Amino acid sequence: MRHLKHRFQLGRKKEHRIALMSNLGAALLRHGRIQTTLPKAKALKPFIEKIITMAKKAEGAAPEKALHYRRLALTRVRDKDAVATLFNDRASEFTNREGGYTRIYKLGTRIGDAAEMAVIQLIAGEDEGYDKKPRKKSPAKVEATPATEEVAEDESVEEPSAEAEVVEEVAEEATEDEAEKKE
Repeated sequence: MRHLKHRFQLGRKKEHRIALMSNLGAALLRHGRIQTTLPKAKALKPFIEKIITMAKKAEGAAPEKALHYRRLALTRVRDKDAVATLFNDRASEFTNREGGYTRIYKLGTRIGDAAEMAVIQLIAGEDEGYDKKPRKKSPAKVEATPATEEVAEDESVEEPSAEAEVVEEVAEEATEDEAEKKE
């Protein structure tokens, strides 16, 4: 079956697309970050992450297996220097990372043809990424019990907090200053 095989065509024939991914991957490994169009960056992300995973596997493997992984990476990237830098220098950075070796930033549109541009970069191995937001509770769990509803009603009767009073005072001072300026 051919289900889900129509990803990242990029308007090119197969051979051209393979060469494009190889060149983009080599440039990314050499420079650490490249600027390209958004569809190319999205297509490059899974391609290069598989190559980095090969480098990680090679680091902890037997010499024969490590050579096998290096040759597999060379068949895809086709740049000996870029693959050598990845396997010799950068693979140790990613040993503790469970995937997600690249990040894409959108830049906006290009002036000439209005193509969406993006920067794709390798993430440092020790980068923690963004903090995860706490999950919201489902509405069934949020429903308050009758005892908590009574407390909530009592709190609503109380006077405004000190912060609210300060905000009101600042607003009053601002209106007084504007009135003085008009006079």
